[in-house]
Amino acid sequence: MTVPEIIPIVYEPDYHTGTIGPWEGGQLFGSVVAAFREGYTRTDDWPTHKRWYVVLHTFDTAGHHLDSRIERIGTEDDHRTAVDLAHGRLKHWLDALPGLRFDDIAIRPFQRTFDGVLFGLVIETFEGEEHAEFYPNNIGFYEPWDGLYDT
Repeated sequence: MTVPEIIPIVYEPDYHTGTIGPWEGGQLFGSVVAAFREGYTRTDDWPTHKRWYVVLHTFDTAGHHLDSRIERIGTEDDHRTAVDLAHGRLKHWLDALPGLRFDDIAIRPFQRTFDGVLFGLVIETFEGEEHAEFYPNNIGFYEPWDGLYDT
């Protein structure tokens, strides 16, 4: 089975897809996520290289990517402060969206690079099978394309 043009994503409260849903402007996927810049190789000072981001991707009702609001909040060496600040910022962004309700969404593949980190829903092939991977969250979507995912 080939990857569908529009990938369904199931809303799971308090998990990886706990801040997705429709709103008056279309659909959204919000998250707080940590990532290393592309090409980083492990060093002893890795906490200063692991960066925390707050992310809000918006899509129209047909699943086309409209915009990505991404901010680097801090690094792992100040984990609690960075994560708390990121969650607060995401809540502020979500509270400003009229008609938001958390629920399933369906979006099309897209890519954005910010701060040397890939963000987006990317079609990839692994062991001969195509799937969709949501970066940098590392959430994988596969057949039967029912919106469930692997991490």
